[in-house]
This record gives sequence, C-alpha cells and structure tokens, in this order.
Amino acid sequence: MRSLLWRNYWILMRLSLQTFWLVTLAAVSFPATADTTKPEAASSGDVIMIQAAPGVYHYDPDPDHAKYSWLIGAEWLPASRWLVGYSFFNNSFGQKSHYLYGGRWWPILENNPHWYFKLTAGVILGYKDPYEDRIPFNNNGIGPGIVPALGYKWDRFNVQLNFLGTAALMVTVGYDVIR
Repeated sequence: MRSLLWRNYWILMRLSLQTFWLVTLAAVSFPATADTTKPEAASSGDVIMIQAAPGVYHYDPDPDHAKYSWLIGAEWLPASRWLVGYSFFNNSFGQKSHYLYGGRWWPILENNPHWYFKLTAGVILGYKDPYEDRIPFNNNGIGPGIVPALGYKWDRFNVQLNFLGTAALMVTVGYDVIR
C-alpha cells in the first residue's frame, strides 16, 4: 500500500512541477500573443506585486491550530495574465512553510476590470510530522497546492480572498511595487 501511495505521490509531484514550469514558460514566452483586452493592472506591462495576510479563518477550528498564521509573498504578473509567485507563511500548525506557484488571473466583469478571479497551482513545502497528512499527497513536507481566489484591484492596491481547500479562508492585501 505504501509503495502505491509513494508512486502516486511522485506522479502528482511530477504533474505539479510540469504545470508550474508550463505556466512559467507561458508567462515568459507568450506576452506578444496575449489578449488585447488588458485590465488596468497590466495595461502598462509587467507588474511585481508584494502581498501579506494578517491571518486565516478556519472553517472548523482545531485546538492544534496556531494562534496566529500569517503570509508574505511576491508575484510577477506579465501583461499576458499568467503569473508566478512565492509565499512564505506560518501554516495553521505553527510551521514555517513555502508555496512556489504559477497560475493565471481573469477579470470577472467586462465593464469593471477591478474584480478578478485567480487560480494558482504549485508546490507547498513545510507541512511536516505530525501534520503532514493535512495536505493531500504530502510526503516529507512536500505536497501539491491549488489555490483559487477572488480579488479586487484599485490602482496599485488589491485585496484578495483565497480559498484554502476545505480548511480555511485567507485574506491578503497587496501592492504593486513595480509596474
């Protein structure tokens, strides 16, 4: 049974890494073929955004949860709407963790480009014993992650609601340091 789980883990990890590299390659290679309908944030080209989250709301609080979870991170958003990013965070169990990801974002309303939907996928590092089973397919602190989000952007600022699977919601605030 363990060998079957291990094999499935490596298949999922390979797919996650392939997805990350494909998203990265697309973000770098396809700006010339990007949509001509660019939202306000990408109208002048690439954006580097920093973000932070002051906390997390768990759907089902657990006594093992840390009193304070936080996140800091950065994203590169080319005009093509693809993105790559990195986040360093204190997970729900007080373990320092990392999320290395790629993804894409889309405006939700055509007549109001401030609202957007974002989907990221990548690798989460840092969920270790005794909490490694809290992330599916996690092994030795390495597991896949998928984070959908809804956001609102105004000028250089954004606020985003991130859906962390069936466990929690996280609100992040961001600022475009370069655009």
